[in-house]
Amino acid sequence: MASSEQNSSGLPVADFLPLGAIIQSFRVGGVNIVQNFSTSELYEQYNEPYFGETIGRVANRISGAKIEDLNGKSYPLPANNGPNCLHGGASGWGKKVWDMSEPMTNSDGSVSTTFRYSSKDGDEGFPGDTNTTVIYTQSIETCPLGETVSVLEMEYEVELVGDLEETVIGMTNHSYFNLSGAKSIENTQVTLATDKHLPVDDDLIPTGEITPYPGGFAHSTFTLGPEEPDIDHCFILNEDPSSVASDTRSNEMQKIASFFHPDSKIHLEVYSTEPAFQFYTGKFIDVPAVGDHPARGPRSGFCVEPSRYVNAVNTAKWKRMAVLKKGEKYGSRSKYCAWKARG
Repeated sequence: MASSEQNSSGLPVADFLPLGAIIQSFRVGGVNIVQNFSTSELYEQYNEPYFGETIGRVANRISGAKIEDLNGKSYPLPANNGPNCLHGGASGWGKKVWDMSEPMTNSDGSVSTTFRYSSKDGDEGFPGDTNTTVIYTQSIETCPLGETVSVLEMEYEVELVGDLEETVIGMTNHSYFNLSGAKSIENTQVTLATDKHLPVDDDLIPTGEITPYPGGFAHSTFTLGPEEPDIDHCFILNEDPSSVASDTRSNEMQKIASFFHPDSKIHLEVYSTEPAFQFYTGKFIDVPAVGDHPARGPRSGFCVEPSRYVNAVNTAKWKRMAVLKKGEKYGSRSKYCAWKARG
């Protein structure tokens, strides 16, 4: 995205729900580009794909639905994805009701909405009492070429409180994007910042290696077809796990992925301070027609989930990035920028 000038004209570009601190909409020129439901009740009944949810305590999969060694013991977790614990368990943070503040206008014209949630020791099996804050900041930027850019920034912070010395944290947002409004993400053009990824075993748990994705596409653009490429992998931006702090917010945000659809002319860029991201092309979406929403099926949206390495807590050489100790903070920042090309 070109350099730009920020203003508040056209806000809001996003809507949120207390349930799951969910991003319910993200609009580009009035067009919503994330999959959603119109009410909290529909999310409660039909949101198996995690549309827009804030994921915690830990995004993605934990092997064997167990934390193997933390505080000198192991912790069993809900197995809600085959033998694994996925996205914080059967009732993770994306299924909880958060405290939601009134929107606050900042001095630069942006608007921030703050969500807070206190999770108790044993919540979905995870150890320790935690206090979590999510801040969504939305703005409109006008680029020199005249495009009006919708911007949504997310900031995450978690503190461990109570008696335990450590817990495990790894948050993200699980929005599904569809830039054309069609039934499928077919013809979306994709550019990823890296082709380094975590190969997985038959249970979709990383093997411990970091290798180029088969057919590699780092910094080159490829197009999503009706069924291929079928991607659900963690891509690695920082290959030195020992350098990943619990709080990455002081890192400069880097562009991790960009997208364009030739029919709608809509561009999307995703930025983050995190060392990795999951890219998922939505093979398993299966939502019936409900309310005013049509059925959403396979490849009706794609996800970009900034994150830590998958199953880091159970992988010795990656573990430190997933563990939050008392007296420290977990933190990260991510950002969506979207605009419609002129002409």
